[in-house]
Amino acid sequence: MNKRLDADFFHRDVLETAPDLVGKILVHRLADGTELRERIAETEAYRGEEDKGCHAAKGRTKRTELLYGESGVIYVYLCYGMHWLMNIITGEKEQPQGILLRAGEHFDGPAKLTKNMKIDGSFKGIHLNDIEEIWFEDDGFRPEIKTAPRVGIDYAGDYWKDIEWRFIADGK
Repeated sequence: MNKRLDADFFHRDVLETAPDLVGKILVHRLADGTELRERIAETEAYRGEEDKGCHAAKGRTKRTELLYGESGVIYVYLCYGMHWLMNIITGEKEQPQGILLRAGEHFDGPAKLTKNMKIDGSFKGIHLNDIEEIWFEDDGFRPEIKTAPRVGIDYAGDYWKDIEWRFIADGK
């Protein structure tokens, strides 16, 4: 039987949680009872105001407020005005960090993942403990993990762009 991840799973540093989330299953139960399920194949970690790739690098703003909050909160934002990207807040309050869901087993890329899982901005700010429609499950699968530089953050400078905080299921 699959175990539903609780808030404690996300109440850890992002550099522990992001690789551990690879291999887990994202579930979205639609209004008609249909369950969309996708195994997470790739994540990226964003950690603190010092991380020039993190939205919090510019400090606390209306947009970044969720990053400073409780772990286990869904942080969905619109990228390029057209793609919803899903993140989960991790760690301690006031220490902004989160995990970007970069790809699933069948959906390569964060925008394809959210589109196919029917996740949009309406989920922004909701704690995973407070929603019955979206959750993560652990079925015991533990893939080998490889690391790589994060994607799409050239603006952050070479150090932050090249840091290997992308976690990928080996074989993906």
